[in-house]
Amino acid sequence: MSRTIWVGAVAYDPKVVTIWEGMRHYFHEEARLPVEVVLFQSYEMQVAALLSQSGDFTPRIDIAWNTNLAYLQSEKWSEQRCQPIAMRDTDIGWTTKIFAATGGPVTKLADLRNRTLALGSRDSGHAAILPVHFLEREGLAEEKDYRALRFNTDVGKHGDTGRSEAEVVRAVLDGRADAGAVGGPFWKTVNTDRLVPEGALTEIWTSPPFNHCMFTARPDLDSSLAQRFVDALSGMNYENPSHRAVLDAEGLRRWEVPHLDGYDSLRQAAAKQGFFEQEAPK
Repeated sequence: MSRTIWVGAVAYDPKVVTIWEGMRHYFHEEARLPVEVVLFQSYEMQVAALLSQSGDFTPRIDIAWNTNLAYLQSEKWSEQRCQPIAMRDTDIGWTTKIFAATGGPVTKLADLRNRTLALGSRDSGHAAILPVHFLEREGLAEEKDYRALRFNTDVGKHGDTGRSEAEVVRAVLDGRADAGAVGGPFWKTVNTDRLVPEGALTEIWTSPPFNHCMFTARPDLDSSLAQRFVDALSGMNYENPSHRAVLDAEGLRRWEVPHLDGYDSLRQAAAKQGFFEQEAPK
C-alpha cells in the first residue's frame, strides 16, 4: 500500500465535513487509496500547509482543495512549482453578475458612476476581486467613479460561505446600494430558489468567464502519488448512486483535468489588489 495522502480542505460550512467523509469513504473503500483529510479555517493557512517545509510550525499536506485565489497564491508563493491536478466540470466558465433594483436608476454599467456598488468579502474572487477588476477595464474605478459598500463577512474563506453575497443582495433590496456584484452560481440560486420577490432585481451585466477551484499538489509530491489521486477522482461516476450523492454535494458531475486558461484575469486582479504581496503564513 502506498503512503497516506494528506488532503486539505477549508471548513467554510458544516456540510464540508459530510462531503469529505463521503470522499474519504470512496477513496478507502472503492479506490483503495489511503487518503486522510485535514480541515482548515482559512485558505491562507491551507496554502501554508501545502508549502510547508521541515521545521515550519504548520501542518504539512500533500494536496489542497483550493479556491481560484488560493490556487494562484500557491502558484505565486511556490514560484510556479505547485502542481494543478484536477478541477470540477462546474469550475469552468464562472461569471460575475452585476444586478440592480428593477425599475431603478441603474440599468447599465455607465449608470454606476457616482453611485454605490455592493461587493462581497474582499478575498472573494467572484464577488469582489474580479468585479473591481472588470469594472476598471470598463472605465469605472473604485472610489473614483463609484462608491463600494463591502461586506467582509467571511474573510479567509474566499467567498465560499455565500454570506457576503447574501448581504450584497439585501443591500440592494433595502436601498443601501444601487447595484451589487455576486457570482453566477449565487445569482442562479437567488432566482431559481426565489430568495427575493419575483422581478425585484434585474441583471445588468455579466463578466467575461473565469475558472474557479483547483486541486493543487505540493511542489515535491511524487508524481505517481498525484496521478493515483487523479485516477481515483476520475473513477467517480455520476451514474453510480453512491458516487452521485458525494458529487452532488460538492456541486459537480465529473472531475476534469486542469483548464489553466481561465485564471489570467484573476491573476492580474489579485496582483494589482495586493493578494500576492504577503507570503503564506508559517
